[in-house]
Amino acid sequence: MFKHYRYDGKKKFDISKVPTDDTSLVEDREEAEALLAKNNDEIDQLQQKLYADKREGVIFLFQAMDAAGKDGTIRAVLQCLSPHGVHEEAFKSPSSEDLAHDYLWRIERNVPAKGEIAIFNRSQYEEVLIYKVKELWKSQANARRIDPEKIMEHRYEDIRNYEKYLWHNNVRTVKIFLNVSKEEQAKRFLDRIEEPEKHWKFSAADYEERKYWDQYQEAFQDAINNTSTEHCPWFVVPADHKWYMRYVVSEIILDTLKDMDPQYPEVTEERLSRFGEIKEALEQELGTEKKKAKKADKKSKNGKKEKKNKKEKKSGSEKESDTPAEEDEQ
Repeated sequence: MFKHYRYDGKKKFDISKVPTDDTSLVEDREEAEALLAKNNDEIDQLQQKLYADKREGVIFLFQAMDAAGKDGTIRAVLQCLSPHGVHEEAFKSPSSEDLAHDYLWRIERNVPAKGEIAIFNRSQYEEVLIYKVKELWKSQANARRIDPEKIMEHRYEDIRNYEKYLWHNNVRTVKIFLNVSKEEQAKRFLDRIEEPEKHWKFSAADYEERKYWDQYQEAFQDAINNTSTEHCPWFVVPADHKWYMRYVVSEIILDTLKDMDPQYPEVTEERLSRFGEIKEALEQELGTEKKKAKKADKKSKNGKKEKKNKKEKKSGSEKESDTPAEEDEQ
């Protein structure tokens, strides 16, 4: 149903021709939110099976321009997941330690194990987005043999090969680009400026980056066209309507988990027979404990009864001793 948002190398992505305000898959916001809630229930159930199955891991990777709604979408769609076997990593500017290693070093440390889900808020694609727009190779130390003119070409190749490597090693990479328009971004920036509770979301640096809008659009287009493959596709999701964007993302995630088809592990006859032994032992243990509890309860009741009788007897004796003796007749 969302195939027209999918790029797997079979068609070219032209960012200027892709609508950012499309809502073609649902009638309205009410329907989208109802379907999102339904999808979340299914995603939750499939994640439990995935964690138990431990055969395959998956990375859900989000890229977007500022204010496109990455954080809100991750929260709305993936809050249903259990903390077990799920982790989110927000990739900020690389640290000095990161820069001392190859650029995929910090990515590799966050690759999920089998049965786990990793959520990447930004990713290795920063290395072909901001890296390209700002020409960061000019300020970074590279071996003298590195040809600056071929750095981007090699990085696209590296990323394709890395994602292929992960695919061959039981980890899927699902890449989601939240495609917001320049006009909608401006509106969301204004909301952050005008509403006090949203001030924390806005930085002057966000506005400065907006000056590179056209360069970033070109960088996203090039990245998607150079790294879309059959097994690790890109999904370009319209982001001008947050309610629609979140619904579509939920469909992509649900479809991925269904395709992975996780199953609860089968229990062998040997284990089942052992379950019977353990069950019998536990029932016997509970029966013994019940008998002990019943005996203790009876003893406690008898003790209370005996104490009560003693108290009543003592009270009666004291009453008799307090009665005045009859006076002798005079």
